[in-house]
Amino acid sequence: MPELATDRSGWRPDGPPRAIVRARTVADVQRTLAEANRDGIPVVTRGAGTGLAGGAAAGAGAIVLDVSGLNRILAVDPVDGIARVEPGVVTAELDRAAAEHGLFFAPDPGSVAICTVGGNIATNAGGLRGAKYGVTRDSVLALDVVLADGTLLHLGHDTVKGAVGLDLVGLVVGSEGTLGVVVGATLRLLPRPPRTATALAHFASVPDAAAASVALAVAGLRPAVLELVDGKTLGAIDGLRGTDHAGRGAALLLVQTDGFGAEEEIAAVAGVLGRTAKTVETTADPATAAELAAARRDALPAIEAGGPVLIEDIAVPRSRLAEAVDGVHAIAAATGADVYVFAHAGDGNLHPILRADAGEPQRAADDIFALALALGGTVSAEHGVGLLKRAWLERELGPGPLALQRRIKRLFDPNGILNPGKAI
Repeated sequence: MPELATDRSGWRPDGPPRAIVRARTVADVQRTLAEANRDGIPVVTRGAGTGLAGGAAAGAGAIVLDVSGLNRILAVDPVDGIARVEPGVVTAELDRAAAEHGLFFAPDPGSVAICTVGGNIATNAGGLRGAKYGVTRDSVLALDVVLADGTLLHLGHDTVKGAVGLDLVGLVVGSEGTLGVVVGATLRLLPRPPRTATALAHFASVPDAAAASVALAVAGLRPAVLELVDGKTLGAIDGLRGTDHAGRGAALLLVQTDGFGAEEEIAAVAGVLGRTAKTVETTADPATAAELAAARRDALPAIEAGGPVLIEDIAVPRSRLAEAVDGVHAIAAATGADVYVFAHAGDGNLHPILRADAGEPQRAADDIFALALALGGTVSAEHGVGLLKRAWLERELGPGPLALQRRIKRLFDPNGILNPGKAI
Protein backbone atom coordinates (compact mmCIF):
# COMPACT_ATOMS: atom_id res chain seq x y z
CA MET A 1 0.00 0.00 0.00
CA PRO A 2 2.36 2.74 -1.21
CA GLU A 3 -0.14 5.49 -0.41
CA LEU A 4 0.45 4.81 3.30
CA ALA A 5 4.14 5.67 2.91
CA THR A 6 3.51 9.32 2.05
CA ASP A 7 1.18 12.24 2.74
CA ARG A 8 -0.34 15.14 0.84
CA SER A 9 2.99 16.97 0.62
CA GLY A 10 3.88 15.11 -2.56
CA TRP A 11 7.19 13.84 -1.14
CA ARG A 12 8.00 10.33 -2.33
CA PRO A 13 10.02 7.94 -0.13
CA ASP A 14 13.16 6.21 -1.36
CA GLY A 15 11.65 2.76 -0.99
CA PRO A 16 8.78 0.82 0.59
CA PRO A 17 8.29 0.71 4.36
CA ARG A 18 9.29 -2.41 6.25
CA ALA A 19 5.76 -2.98 7.57
CA ILE A 20 2.40 -1.33 8.16
CA VAL A 21 0.76 -1.74 11.57
CA ARG A 22 -2.90 -0.81 11.79
CA ALA A 23 -3.38 -0.19 15.49
CA ARG A 24 -6.80 -0.94 16.95
CA THR A 25 -5.90 -0.62 20.64
CA VAL A 26 -3.45 1.29 22.79
CA ALA A 27 -1.78 -2.04 23.50
CA ASP A 28 -1.09 -2.41 19.77
CA VAL A 29 0.77 0.90 19.83
CA GLN A 30 2.71 -0.02 22.97
CA ARG A 31 3.77 -3.39 21.61
CA THR A 32 4.80 -1.96 18.23
CA LEU A 33 6.96 0.75 19.78
CA ALA A 34 8.54 -1.54 22.36
CA GLU A 35 9.61 -4.04 19.70
CA ALA A 36 10.77 -1.37 17.25
CA ASN A 37 12.76 0.35 20.01
CA ARG A 38 14.41 -2.91 20.97
CA ASP A 39 15.49 -3.52 17.37
CA GLY A 40 16.25 0.09 16.44
CA ILE A 41 13.61 0.25 13.67
CA PRO A 42 12.22 3.70 12.70
CA VAL A 43 8.50 4.24 13.30
CA VAL A 44 6.41 6.83 11.44
CA THR A 45 2.97 7.47 12.91
CA ARG A 46 0.16 8.55 10.61
CA GLY A 47 -3.52 9.32 10.71
CA ALA A 48 -5.37 10.53 7.61
CA GLY A 49 -2.22 11.52 5.69
CA THR A 50 -3.40 15.07 5.02
CA GLY A 51 -0.11 16.65 6.16
CA LEU A 52 1.64 19.06 3.81
CA ALA A 53 5.24 19.00 5.06
CA GLY A 54 6.19 15.33 4.73
CA GLY A 55 5.85 14.71 8.45
CA ALA A 56 3.97 11.43 7.97
CA ALA A 57 6.10 10.19 5.07
CA ALA A 58 7.91 6.91 5.77
CA GLY A 59 11.27 6.09 4.21
CA ALA A 60 12.54 2.67 3.23
CA GLY A 61 12.74 0.21 6.11
CA ALA A 62 10.48 2.14 8.49
CA ILE A 63 7.36 0.86 10.20
CA VAL A 64 4.22 2.84 9.39
CA LEU A 65 2.08 2.96 12.53
CA ASP A 66 -1.45 3.79 11.38
CA VAL A 67 -3.55 5.03 14.33
CA SER A 68 -6.59 6.07 12.27
CA GLY A 69 -8.40 3.00 13.63
CA LEU A 70 -8.28 4.46 17.14
CA ASN A 71 -11.27 6.60 16.26
CA ARG A 72 -13.67 6.67 19.19
CA ILE A 73 -15.18 9.75 20.79
CA LEU A 74 -15.07 8.45 24.36
CA ALA A 75 -17.02 11.25 26.03
CA VAL A 76 -18.41 14.73 25.52
CA ASP A 77 -19.02 16.51 28.82
CA PRO A 78 -21.12 19.66 28.41
CA VAL A 79 -20.79 20.60 32.08
CA ASP A 80 -17.00 20.65 32.13
CA GLY A 81 -16.79 21.65 28.45
CA ILE A 82 -14.40 18.86 27.45
CA ALA A 83 -14.22 15.88 25.13
CA ARG A 84 -12.16 12.70 25.51
CA VAL A 85 -11.17 11.28 22.14
CA GLU A 86 -8.81 8.89 20.41
CA PRO A 87 -6.38 10.25 17.79
CA GLY A 88 -8.15 8.83 14.73
CA VAL A 89 -11.33 10.86 15.27
CA VAL A 90 -12.02 13.05 12.24
CA THR A 91 -12.06 16.70 13.30
CA ALA A 92 -15.44 17.47 11.72
CA GLU A 93 -17.00 14.45 13.45
CA LEU A 94 -15.84 15.74 16.82
CA ASP A 95 -17.35 19.13 16.05
CA ARG A 96 -20.65 17.49 15.10
CA ALA A 97 -20.69 15.50 18.32
CA ALA A 98 -19.97 18.66 20.30
CA ALA A 99 -22.80 20.48 18.48
CA GLU A 100 -25.32 18.02 19.94
CA HIS A 101 -24.49 19.58 23.32
CA GLY A 102 -24.43 23.19 22.15
CA LEU A 103 -20.61 23.21 21.98
CA PHE A 104 -17.93 23.33 19.29
CA PHE A 105 -14.29 22.37 18.76
CA ALA A 106 -12.50 25.55 17.74
CA PRO A 107 -9.61 24.39 15.47
CA ASP A 108 -10.83 24.19 11.86
CA PRO A 109 -8.03 23.38 9.39
CA GLY A 110 -8.88 23.47 5.69
CA SER A 111 -8.96 19.66 5.68
CA VAL A 112 -11.41 19.58 8.62
CA ALA A 113 -13.71 17.09 6.88
CA ILE A 114 -10.98 14.45 6.56
CA CYS A 115 -8.07 15.27 8.91
CA THR A 116 -7.81 13.62 12.31
CA VAL A 117 -7.44 15.07 15.78
CA GLY A 118 -4.14 13.25 16.23
CA GLY A 119 -2.72 14.90 13.13
CA ASN A 120 -3.95 18.29 14.34
CA ILE A 121 -2.14 17.72 17.62
CA ALA A 122 1.02 16.54 15.86
CA THR A 123 1.30 19.70 13.75
CA ASN A 124 -0.47 22.17 16.07
CA ALA A 125 -2.89 22.85 13.23
CA GLY A 126 -4.76 26.12 12.96
CA GLY A 127 -7.44 27.19 10.48
CA LEU A 128 -9.79 29.98 9.59
CA ARG A 129 -10.94 30.61 13.19
CA GLY A 130 -7.38 30.96 14.49
CA ALA A 131 -7.46 34.75 14.84
CA LYS A 132 -10.04 34.54 17.63
CA TYR A 133 -9.79 31.00 18.97
CA GLY A 134 -6.12 30.16 18.50
CA VAL A 135 -4.57 26.93 17.27
CA THR A 136 -4.84 23.31 18.38
CA ARG A 137 -2.51 23.79 21.37
CA ASP A 138 -5.05 26.21 22.85
CA SER A 139 -7.69 23.46 22.89
CA VAL A 140 -5.63 20.58 24.33
CA LEU A 141 -5.78 20.00 28.10
CA ALA A 142 -4.29 16.52 28.48
CA LEU A 143 -2.76 13.75 26.38
CA ASP A 144 -2.22 10.02 26.65
CA VAL A 145 1.18 9.42 25.05
CA VAL A 146 3.12 6.23 24.36
CA LEU A 147 6.87 6.79 24.53
CA ALA A 148 9.41 5.09 22.28
CA ASP A 149 9.90 2.20 24.71
CA GLY A 150 6.17 1.47 24.94
CA THR A 151 5.55 3.30 28.22
CA LEU A 152 2.08 4.88 28.45
CA LEU A 153 1.88 8.27 30.19
CA HIS A 154 -1.00 10.62 30.97
CA LEU A 155 0.23 14.21 30.59
CA GLY A 156 -1.54 17.38 31.62
CA HIS A 157 -4.82 17.89 33.45
CA ASP A 158 -8.41 16.90 32.72
CA THR A 159 -9.42 20.29 34.10
CA VAL A 160 -9.53 23.62 32.29
CA LYS A 161 -6.92 25.01 34.71
CA GLY A 162 -3.82 23.31 36.11
CA ALA A 163 -0.51 24.70 37.40
CA VAL A 164 1.31 21.58 38.60
CA GLY A 165 4.46 20.52 36.76
CA LEU A 166 6.06 21.49 33.48
CA ASP A 167 3.84 21.91 30.41
CA LEU A 168 4.63 18.57 28.78
CA VAL A 169 1.35 18.72 26.84
CA GLY A 170 2.45 21.94 25.17
CA LEU A 171 5.76 20.28 24.35
CA VAL A 172 4.16 17.26 22.69
CA VAL A 173 1.64 19.31 20.70
CA GLY A 174 3.36 20.29 17.47
CA SER A 175 6.23 17.80 17.90
CA GLU A 176 5.12 15.85 14.80
CA GLY A 177 5.41 12.38 16.34
CA THR A 178 9.07 12.80 17.29
CA LEU A 179 8.54 12.58 21.08
CA GLY A 180 5.80 9.99 21.41
CA VAL A 181 2.58 8.65 19.92
CA VAL A 182 -0.64 10.32 21.06
CA VAL A 183 -3.31 7.69 21.78
CA GLY A 184 -5.83 9.83 23.63
CA ALA A 185 -6.65 13.49 24.27
CA THR A 186 -8.74 15.62 26.59
CA LEU A 187 -9.87 18.61 24.54
CA ARG A 188 -11.44 21.92 25.45
CA LEU A 189 -14.86 22.62 23.91
CA LEU A 190 -16.48 26.05 23.77
CA PRO A 191 -20.11 27.21 23.73
CA ARG A 192 -21.38 27.20 20.17
CA PRO A 193 -21.99 30.81 19.08
CA PRO A 194 -25.71 31.51 18.93
CA ARG A 195 -25.33 33.86 15.97
CA THR A 196 -22.84 34.62 13.21
CA ALA A 197 -22.59 37.46 10.72
CA THR A 198 -20.47 37.81 7.60
CA ALA A 199 -18.91 40.62 5.58
CA LEU A 200 -17.25 40.39 2.16
CA ALA A 201 -15.23 43.36 0.91
CA HIS A 202 -13.38 43.91 -2.36
CA PHE A 203 -10.37 46.25 -2.53
CA ALA A 204 -8.41 47.93 -5.28
CA SER A 205 -5.14 46.38 -4.07
CA VAL A 206 -3.65 43.87 -1.64
CA PRO A 207 -2.03 46.64 0.45
CA ASP A 208 -5.46 48.24 0.85
CA ALA A 209 -6.97 44.95 2.00
CA ALA A 210 -4.07 44.22 4.36
CA ALA A 211 -4.25 47.71 5.83
CA ALA A 212 -7.98 47.26 6.40
CA SER A 213 -7.37 43.99 8.27
CA VAL A 214 -4.93 45.81 10.57
CA ALA A 215 -7.42 48.66 11.00
CA LEU A 216 -9.95 46.17 12.39
CA ALA A 217 -7.51 45.17 15.14
CA VAL A 218 -6.67 48.80 15.90
CA ALA A 219 -10.40 49.46 16.24
CA GLY A 220 -10.63 46.78 18.92
CA LEU A 221 -12.53 44.31 16.75
CA ARG A 222 -11.73 40.60 16.96
CA PRO A 223 -13.67 38.66 14.33
CA ALA A 224 -13.72 34.88 14.36
CA VAL A 225 -12.64 34.75 10.71
CA LEU A 226 -10.53 37.30 8.84
CA GLU A 227 -9.29 36.04 5.47
CA LEU A 228 -7.48 37.77 2.61
CA VAL A 229 -7.44 36.53 -1.01
CA ASP A 230 -5.25 38.09 -3.70
CA GLY A 231 -6.39 39.01 -7.20
CA LYS A 232 -4.74 36.08 -8.96
CA THR A 233 -6.55 33.63 -6.69
CA LEU A 234 -9.82 35.49 -7.29
CA GLY A 235 -9.29 34.96 -11.00
CA ALA A 236 -8.88 31.22 -10.44
CA ILE A 237 -12.07 31.15 -8.37
CA ASP A 238 -13.93 33.02 -11.11
CA GLY A 239 -12.68 30.48 -13.65
CA LEU A 240 -13.93 27.59 -11.52
CA ARG A 241 -17.24 29.01 -10.32
CA GLY A 242 -18.20 31.58 -12.96
CA THR A 243 -18.14 34.44 -10.43
CA ASP A 244 -16.76 37.94 -10.98
CA HIS A 245 -14.60 38.62 -7.93
CA ALA A 246 -11.53 39.67 -9.93
CA GLY A 247 -13.66 42.16 -11.82
CA ARG A 248 -14.73 43.75 -8.55
CA GLY A 249 -11.26 44.21 -7.07
CA ALA A 250 -7.65 43.07 -6.84
CA ALA A 251 -8.06 41.65 -3.33
CA LEU A 252 -10.80 40.47 -1.03
CA LEU A 253 -11.42 40.24 2.71
CA LEU A 254 -13.86 37.75 4.21
CA VAL A 255 -14.83 38.59 7.79
CA GLN A 256 -17.10 36.64 10.14
CA THR A 257 -18.16 37.59 13.65
CA ASP A 258 -19.93 35.38 16.16
CA GLY A 259 -21.67 35.46 19.51
CA PHE A 260 -24.66 37.36 20.86
CA GLY A 261 -23.37 40.62 19.39
CA ALA A 262 -22.46 39.25 15.97
CA GLU A 263 -24.66 41.65 14.00
CA GLU A 264 -23.50 44.67 15.99
CA GLU A 265 -19.87 43.68 15.53
CA ILE A 266 -20.24 43.08 11.78
CA ALA A 267 -21.75 46.55 11.45
CA ALA A 268 -18.65 47.98 13.13
CA VAL A 269 -16.47 45.84 10.82
CA ALA A 270 -18.30 47.16 7.77
CA GLY A 271 -17.74 50.71 8.98
CA VAL A 272 -13.99 50.17 9.12
CA LEU A 273 -13.78 48.29 5.82
CA GLY A 274 -15.96 50.86 4.08
CA ARG A 275 -13.31 53.54 4.48
CA THR A 276 -11.11 51.96 1.78
CA ALA A 277 -13.06 49.09 0.20
CA LYS A 278 -14.62 49.31 -3.25
CA THR A 279 -17.60 47.22 -2.12
CA VAL A 280 -18.81 45.79 1.20
CA GLU A 281 -21.60 43.23 1.63
CA THR A 282 -22.90 42.01 4.99
CA THR A 283 -25.39 39.37 6.04
CA ALA A 284 -26.62 37.44 9.05
CA ASP A 285 -28.44 34.91 6.88
CA PRO A 286 -26.64 31.52 6.95
CA ALA A 287 -27.37 30.67 3.31
CA THR A 288 -26.14 34.03 2.03
CA ALA A 289 -23.13 33.81 4.35
CA ALA A 290 -22.20 30.45 2.82
CA GLU A 291 -22.29 32.02 -0.64
CA LEU A 292 -20.01 34.85 0.49
CA ALA A 293 -17.63 32.49 2.30
CA ALA A 294 -17.24 30.42 -0.85
CA ALA A 295 -14.98 33.21 -2.14
CA ARG A 296 -12.41 31.93 0.38
CA ARG A 297 -13.36 28.26 0.74
CA ASP A 298 -13.04 27.77 -3.03
CA ALA A 299 -9.52 29.23 -3.20
CA LEU A 300 -7.45 26.05 -2.97
CA PRO A 301 -9.79 23.87 -5.07
CA ALA A 302 -9.78 26.56 -7.77
CA ILE A 303 -5.98 26.70 -7.87
CA GLU A 304 -5.61 22.90 -7.80
CA ALA A 305 -8.02 22.62 -10.72
CA GLY A 306 -5.14 23.89 -12.89
CA GLY A 307 -2.72 21.13 -11.91
CA PRO A 308 -0.41 19.96 -9.11
CA VAL A 309 0.72 22.57 -6.60
CA LEU A 310 3.06 23.16 -3.68
CA ILE A 311 1.02 24.42 -0.70
CA GLU A 312 3.27 26.61 1.43
CA ASP A 313 2.73 28.14 4.84
CA ILE A 314 4.47 31.11 6.46
CA ALA A 315 3.54 33.74 9.03
CA VAL A 316 4.64 37.32 9.62
CA PRO A 317 3.57 39.99 12.09
CA ARG A 318 0.15 41.07 10.85
CA SER A 319 1.42 44.64 10.54
CA ARG A 320 3.74 43.36 7.76
CA LEU A 321 1.15 41.34 5.88
CA ALA A 322 1.09 43.68 2.86
CA GLU A 323 4.90 43.57 2.61
CA ALA A 324 4.78 39.79 2.69
CA VAL A 325 2.20 39.48 -0.09
CA ASP A 326 4.00 42.04 -2.25
CA GLY A 327 7.27 40.20 -1.59
CA VAL A 328 5.76 36.88 -2.66
CA HIS A 329 4.53 38.45 -5.89
CA ALA A 330 8.02 39.91 -6.53
CA ILE A 331 9.58 36.47 -5.97
CA ALA A 332 7.14 34.97 -8.45
CA ALA A 333 8.18 37.53 -11.07
CA ALA A 334 11.89 36.92 -10.42
CA THR A 335 11.69 33.12 -10.59
CA GLY A 336 8.96 32.67 -13.19
CA ALA A 337 6.94 30.75 -10.63
CA ASP A 338 3.14 30.77 -10.83
CA VAL A 339 2.15 31.83 -7.31
CA TYR A 340 -1.26 32.46 -5.72
CA VAL A 341 -1.73 33.87 -2.22
CA PHE A 342 -4.45 33.71 0.37
CA ALA A 343 -4.02 34.38 4.06
CA HIS A 344 -5.45 34.12 7.54
CA ALA A 345 -5.04 37.87 7.82
CA GLY A 346 -6.06 38.05 11.47
CA ASP A 347 -2.88 36.29 12.59
CA GLY A 348 -0.52 37.04 9.70
CA ASN A 349 -0.52 33.48 8.29
CA LEU A 350 0.00 33.37 4.49
CA HIS A 351 -0.45 30.40 2.18
CA PRO A 352 1.51 30.96 -1.03
CA ILE A 353 0.44 28.27 -3.51
CA LEU A 354 2.96 27.47 -6.25
CA ARG A 355 2.20 25.53 -9.40
CA ALA A 356 4.60 22.62 -9.49
CA ASP A 357 5.21 22.84 -13.25
CA ALA A 358 5.86 26.56 -13.74
CA GLY A 359 9.14 28.43 -13.45
CA GLU A 360 11.37 27.48 -10.51
CA PRO A 361 8.91 26.59 -7.74
CA GLN A 362 11.50 25.28 -5.27
CA ARG A 363 13.71 28.33 -5.64
CA ALA A 364 10.61 30.48 -5.19
CA ALA A 365 9.63 28.54 -2.07
CA ASP A 366 13.08 29.01 -0.55
CA ASP A 367 12.96 32.73 -1.33
CA ILE A 368 9.52 32.92 0.31
CA PHE A 369 10.87 31.28 3.47
CA ALA A 370 13.76 33.75 3.53
CA LEU A 371 11.27 36.59 3.10
CA ALA A 372 9.24 35.38 6.08
CA LEU A 373 12.32 35.38 8.31
CA ALA A 374 13.43 38.78 7.03
CA LEU A 375 10.03 40.21 8.03
CA GLY A 376 10.31 38.80 11.54
CA GLY A 377 8.14 35.76 10.83
CA THR A 378 8.34 31.98 10.64
CA VAL A 379 8.69 29.39 7.88
CA SER A 380 5.69 27.44 9.17
CA ALA A 381 2.62 28.71 10.99
CA GLU A 382 0.42 25.60 11.04
CA HIS A 383 1.56 22.89 8.61
CA GLY A 384 4.65 21.86 10.57
CA VAL A 385 8.26 21.33 9.56
CA GLY A 386 8.26 17.66 8.57
CA LEU A 387 10.90 16.79 6.00
CA LEU A 388 10.42 19.68 3.63
CA LYS A 389 11.39 22.59 5.90
CA ARG A 390 13.92 20.92 8.19
CA ALA A 391 16.83 22.66 6.45
CA TRP A 392 15.41 25.99 7.67
CA LEU A 393 15.34 25.11 11.37
CA GLU A 394 18.72 26.53 12.35
CA ARG A 395 18.18 29.70 10.34
CA GLU A 396 14.96 30.38 12.22
CA LEU A 397 15.74 29.02 15.68
CA GLY A 398 19.48 29.54 15.99
CA PRO A 399 22.00 26.85 16.98
CA GLY A 400 21.44 27.05 20.75
CA PRO A 401 17.66 26.53 20.81
CA LEU A 402 17.90 23.86 18.11
CA ALA A 403 20.52 21.93 20.10
CA LEU A 404 18.30 22.12 23.18
CA GLN A 405 15.33 20.75 21.25
CA ARG A 406 17.43 17.83 20.03
CA ARG A 407 18.57 17.10 23.59
CA ILE A 408 14.91 16.98 24.64
CA LYS A 409 14.21 14.61 21.75
CA ARG A 410 16.93 12.26 23.06
CA LEU A 411 15.35 12.24 26.52
CA PHE A 412 12.02 11.09 25.10
CA ASP A 413 13.48 8.82 22.41
CA PRO A 414 17.07 7.75 23.24
CA ASN A 415 17.36 5.39 20.26
CA GLY A 416 15.95 7.91 17.78
CA ILE A 417 13.24 5.64 16.34
CA LEU A 418 10.32 8.11 16.39
CA ASN A 419 9.87 9.84 13.04
CA PRO A 420 13.63 10.29 12.52
CA GLY A 421 14.80 13.13 10.31
CA LYS A 422 11.59 15.13 10.82
CA ALA A 423 10.63 18.33 12.60
CA ILE A 424 13.66 18.85 14.89
